[in-house]
Amino acid sequence: MAAPIKFGVGQSVLRKEDDALIRGKGRYTDDTAPQASLHALVLRSPHAHAKFTIDASKARTLPGVALILTADDIADLGGLPCLFNFEVDPFTGPPYPILAKDEVRHVGDAVAFVVADSIDHARDAIEAINVNWTPLPAVSGVANAVKPGAPQVWPDKPGNILFDVPIGDKKATEEAFAKAHAVAEISIVNPRVVASFMETRAAVCEYDAKRDHLTLTAGSQGSHRLRDILCQNVLKIPTDKMRVICPDVGGGFGTKLFPYREYALLAVAARKLKKTVRWAADRSEHFVGDAQGRDNVTTARMALAEDGKFLAMDVDLMGDMGAYLSTFAPYIPHGGAGMLPGLYDIQTFHCRVRTVFTHTVPVDAYRGAGRPEAAYVIERLVDACARKLDMTPDAIRRKNFIQPKQLPYKTITGKIYDSGDFAAHMKRAMDVANWKEFPKRVKAAKKEGLVRGIGMSSYVEICGTMGDETANVRLDPNGDILVLIGTQSSGQGHQTAYAQIVAEQFGVPPERVHVHQGDTAEIATGLGTGGSASIPTGGVSVQRATTELGKQMKVLAAEALETSAADLEINNGVVRIAGTDRSISFADLAKRPGGDKLNGSATFNSADGTYPNGTHIAEVEIDPATGIVRIVNYVIVDDFGVTLNPLLLAGQVHGGVMQGIGQALMERVVYSPTDGQLITGTYMDYALPRAADGVAFHFETHNIPCKTNPMGVKGAGEAGAIGSCPAVVNAIVEGLWREYKIDHIDMPATPERVWIAIREHQRRHSL
Repeated sequence: MAAPIKFGVGQSVLRKEDDALIRGKGRYTDDTAPQASLHALVLRSPHAHAKFTIDASKARTLPGVALILTADDIADLGGLPCLFNFEVDPFTGPPYPILAKDEVRHVGDAVAFVVADSIDHARDAIEAINVNWTPLPAVSGVANAVKPGAPQVWPDKPGNILFDVPIGDKKATEEAFAKAHAVAEISIVNPRVVASFMETRAAVCEYDAKRDHLTLTAGSQGSHRLRDILCQNVLKIPTDKMRVICPDVGGGFGTKLFPYREYALLAVAARKLKKTVRWAADRSEHFVGDAQGRDNVTTARMALAEDGKFLAMDVDLMGDMGAYLSTFAPYIPHGGAGMLPGLYDIQTFHCRVRTVFTHTVPVDAYRGAGRPEAAYVIERLVDACARKLDMTPDAIRRKNFIQPKQLPYKTITGKIYDSGDFAAHMKRAMDVANWKEFPKRVKAAKKEGLVRGIGMSSYVEICGTMGDETANVRLDPNGDILVLIGTQSSGQGHQTAYAQIVAEQFGVPPERVHVHQGDTAEIATGLGTGGSASIPTGGVSVQRATTELGKQMKVLAAEALETSAADLEINNGVVRIAGTDRSISFADLAKRPGGDKLNGSATFNSADGTYPNGTHIAEVEIDPATGIVRIVNYVIVDDFGVTLNPLLLAGQVHGGVMQGIGQALMERVVYSPTDGQLITGTYMDYALPRAADGVAFHFETHNIPCKTNPMGVKGAGEAGAIGSCPAVVNAIVEGLWREYKIDHIDMPATPERVWIAIREHQRRHSL
C-alpha cells in the first residue's frame, strides 16, 4: 500500500540531518579524538623537485616528541596504489611512496611524520629536522612537460608521458575531414582546481595491543575502500585487523574518496607507540597534500556538412597527472573521453589521449571526474561550429541531437543512452530564459555601457557505475527501521533519501528510519559514495531490501493475527489485515519470537550506468571598462529520470552549478613555470565563488524515467558542475563575439582576462 504522500518518494521532505548540523551538534573526525591523543604533523617539501638528505636525530630529543618517521623507518610499507589500468596495453605506474626518499617531486611532497604530545611540540620538531635540499629543474603544465628537453619527472617515462592511446577510428576520421564543407576548431584549457570542501581532511588512529587491532576514524567517502587499500596495499595486514569509521563528513567532491599518506602513517605511529594519534590538515596543507582536479589541455575539431550536420569529430587531449598517480587518476581523462560526443549523432570519431607527469600535486576525480571536461569540450566546440556556419546555437544543436526514436542509442564510443528527449529540454530552457527577447535586453544593456551575452550547454554524463552495493534493512526492537549500507554521505542527504524509500513501502515517518553508514565493523561491504551512484545503486538496494523485510514481517504477522500473509498490508507502522481494524504494530512484531531476526538484504549493480542530461542557459553582463562578468540569469532544465526528493535534488544542482561558476569565472591553480612553486597556495590567492557571484537559479526537471534502473532514477550529484562551465563561458564568448569578434577565452574568465581580450581587440583595430 502506498505511503502517506508527505513521506514517500517524490516528496520534498526536509533533511533529517540538518537539525543537529545547524545546532553545531555534528560529529566530525576531529571532534571524535580523545583529549589525551598525541598530535601529528607532516614535514613537506618546499621545492617542486629536489634531491635531499634528512637528519631527524636532534628533533627526536626535543621535549614532548614521541616519534619521528622518515622513509627509512617505513621501508616495509607499500606505496599508494593506482587502481586503474587497461586490459589491453597495460601501463606501469611509478611508485607513490608513503614518505619520499632521496628525491621530492612536488611542493608539499611528504618527507617526515612527527608525533608529539602537543601541536606546538610537533611544530618545534618539524623546524628542528635538518633537511639539505639540492633543487633540480621542475616542470609544470602539460604543454611544457611534453616539450623536447623538458625536465623529467620520472626517468623511465620519457617525454613525461604515462600513456598515449587512441580512441575511435583515426583513418575514417581523417577521410571525413577531407570531404568536409567546413571545419570548426577550438583549443581550450580546463584549469586545475582545488576541491574546497568545508572540513579539511583529518584522521584519528587508535591501537588495541591485546587484539593487535587498529581503529581509524577519518572523514572519507568510503570506509571499506579506505580500509581495504590501506590494509592490502600499504600496511600489508589482514583487513580484519583494521576498523574504519567515517563520522559526519564535511564535503568530499571525490577528493576524499582516496587513501592518503597520513592515514597509513597514523596507523604505523599508533601501533609503534600503542597510543591514539590524531592529525588534521590546515588549509595550507589542503592545497599541497590533497588531490586536485581537472587540468586538461584539449584541441578539438568538427567536420561539418554544408547544412550543419556533424560529419566527424577529432580530439587531442592531454591530462595532467601531477607527480604521482592518485587512485583513479589515469581513468579521468581516458574515461571522460568516452563522453566527448555528447548528445549528438556523431558517427565518426577519434581521440588521442595522453596522460602527462608534471612536478605538481597529483590530480584525481573531482565532481564529475572527466565528464565535466568532456562536456566543456563538446559544448564549446558546438558553439564554434554555429559561428563557423552562421547558425544559431540552438539550430545547430537541434540539427545534430540524437532523436528520441533513435533510443536506445549506442554512441561511437560505446555508451548506450537509454532514454531522453534532448531537444525538448533545450526548448523548455529557452522558453523559460525568454531567449527570443534577448536582443531587447542586449540593447538595454548597451545603453548602460554593458555587453550582454547568452549561452547554452546541453550536456549528458554517465554515472552510477561503482559496482555492487548491498543494503540491509532491519526491524529494530522498538519497531523502528534500521538501514545499513556502505555508501557514505558527505552532505548529500542520504539519511533523508533512504528514509523516503523505506517510507514509500512502510508508511513510517522519516524519524523512524535510521541509516547507518561508514563503519566497517557494523557494515560488511560498501563501495562508498562517488560517481553519483548512491541513489541509482544504493537506493535500489534499499528499495529491494525493504521489500524483502516486508515479506518477512508479513509472514510473522500472519502467525500473530492467524491469517494469510497475502491478506496483510503494511502502513503507518503496523501490519494490518486489509479492510479490517485487526493489526499488529512494528514494535509488537519485533517482540515476538523471531522478530529480532527480521532482516531484508539486497544487492544491486548499476553496471549499465545512468545518463542524466539537460540544458543550462546562462545570461551574463560584461563591463568592458573593468572586464567584470556578472551572471544575471541562469536556467536549468534537467532530466534525472525520477525525482526522489525535489529539495535534495535542487540543493545538489545548485551546489554543482556554483562550483561550475567558480571554475568558469575565478578558480585556477597556478604553478610557477620556472620552478614549480605553487603560487595560489591560500585563499588570499585562490578565489572561490560567494553567493553574490551566483544568481537566483531557475531549476526544473523534464524527466524521462531511466529504462536500465529499476527505480527509473538517473544520478544527479555531479550534473550541476557538468552543465555549468560551458553555459557560462559560451555566454561570455557570445557577447564578446557579437561586440568585438572575439571568439575565444579560457576559463577562468577573470576580469583581467576579459579586459585584456577587449583591449587587444581595440588595439588591433586601431592600428
